[in-house]
Amino acid sequence: MQVWLMLALAAVLLLNLWAIIGVFRSDASVGVKALWAIGISLFPIVGLVAWLLLGPRPGRGRSLR
Repeated sequence: MQVWLMLALAAVLLLNLWAIIGVFRSDASVGVKALWAIGISLFPIVGLVAWLLLGPRPGRGRSLR
């Protein structure tokens, strides 16, 4: 049981790091990036899900030309 809990915590930590890196690679303003990073850090699971659904993406808003 403890092994699975540790693996789950490690997975959440790695996914949160991936999300925070994605936030800082996006084209959003510095303030928006900071708010997303703080939100993901303070609320790891909820913040990660919110970022996956609503967060800034690299290249979002650019045309396909």
